[in-house]
Amino acid sequence: MESAIYIVATPIGNLGDLSFRALEVLNGVDLIAAEDTRHTRRLLDHFDVSTKMCSLHEHNERERAEELIKAVAEGSSLALVSDAGTPLISDPGHILVSMARDAGVKVVPVPGACAITAALCASGVPCGRFVFEGFLPAKALAKKACLEAYLYESKTVVFYESPHRVLDTLSVMSEVFADRTLALARELTKRFETIYRGSVVEVRDWVEEDTNQQKGEFVLVLAGASEERAQVGDDEKVRVMRRLLKDLPPKAASAIVADLMGGSKKEAYNIALSLRE
Repeated sequence: MESAIYIVATPIGNLGDLSFRALEVLNGVDLIAAEDTRHTRRLLDHFDVSTKMCSLHEHNERERAEELIKAVAEGSSLALVSDAGTPLISDPGHILVSMARDAGVKVVPVPGACAITAALCASGVPCGRFVFEGFLPAKALAKKACLEAYLYESKTVVFYESPHRVLDTLSVMSEVFADRTLALARELTKRFETIYRGSVVEVRDWVEEDTNQQKGEFVLVLAGASEERAQVGDDEKVRVMRRLLKDLPPKAASAIVADLMGGSKKEAYNIALSLRE
């Protein structure tokens, strides 16, 4: 293999989703850096891959990244994999890739399975434009604050959730969004794959009534706000921004509006500039 770091997507459930190219890379590199070597060993054994492995996870990534980049810079090849799906998407790897770019080390994507796109395309929720939030905070108040930032978001919003928190998350979602359309995708590509769509309240009640639907890994696909609701949100941002600009410079005011009301700092800054003008 060419000396580089290969970002290799692996199956999120069905092993048949591993691409021919991914298998070729895993067989051909000098080393595989895995989030959990025990988990990845089962995948490699299934495909008779004997490439040497090392661990790279959130607790050792910064330290290990330096030695791995040095090895690649000297001519070795490395494959990065997560436990499932595409590395770096709510998984370790950003530090490694960022440091590799800074060091001039080549980084090569090897695309494949990703729970986000799998859930979106089968959800029945508009997916032309979407925002990915990842995992929500564990504590109820922080979770509610995070969700409220999307109250006026017109784009579809995608969340990951774990089995022991999914019911709590749906309960908080029902308080914030109520009748907004939500698709719940569970155990994607696996034997008990389930995709259920309804209002947030309907999905919450459905999961609450069936404990089997509280097991597995979840992707929650929330439809965006209606145009009328989104416009209300924009009007509210303008109102809040106008008040903040009386006491704060545009940059500071924009950071507060983006944090409390959602959207990007750049979008908020543009509102601030238009008001100043």
